[in-house]
Amino acid sequence: MNIILLGPPGAGKGTQARILMDRDAMVQLSTGDMLRAAVAAGTEVGQKADAVMKAGGLVSDDIVIGVVDERLDQPDVVQGVIFDGFPRTTPQAEALDTLLAKKSMTLDAVVNIEVDDAAMVDRISGRYTCGNCGEGYHDRDKKPAVDGVCDKCGSTEFKRRKDDNAETVASRLKEYHAETAPLISYYQGTGKLRSVDGMAHIDDVTTSIKTALGAA
Repeated sequence: MNIILLGPPGAGKGTQARILMDRDAMVQLSTGDMLRAAVAAGTEVGQKADAVMKAGGLVSDDIVIGVVDERLDQPDVVQGVIFDGFPRTTPQAEALDTLLAKKSMTLDAVVNIEVDDAAMVDRISGRYTCGNCGEGYHDRDKKPAVDGVCDKCGSTEFKRRKDDNAETVASRLKEYHAETAPLISYYQGTGKLRSVDGMAHIDDVTTSIKTALGAA
């Protein structure tokens, strides 16, 4: 099964993607991770992306699509993929449709994790991750079982994103609503959109996503 997780910053896309990966052996495809991997591998598209980023520019849609194209040729995607943070705009969604058709792949469902904007500032400002494995935590909602020790890998190194503050979060939400939210209408038109309540407890969101995908 190939799916897209939609939702604003802090909606829990990364957390739910990791749960799906552990449960169903799906592969999470994050634009940032794919770009870094392509640059490190020195692929043709990776070299183009590297040049743009070193010059301080924004990576074009053509380069992003090229990176996704390369990644979908890897053998591990046969178990299913989770697009996280991509597509961000309607043109990217249209390009993804074309790319998947070229590879005889299907997009089975788009899960929209609905959240309240006002709650996102608190949620995002309280989150942090394991510096070793990337497991996500929150000061109030999801603390490690043992204080200061990652549940998943046992590391004691944690980190917070510098841009996880109220002012930056507000800016990111504004950008999301301007560019990414129109994707909701786009995917409603395809009949593949499934919406879940992202304000519920993590386990309840997981159950709702499982139910939504079962209906896909």
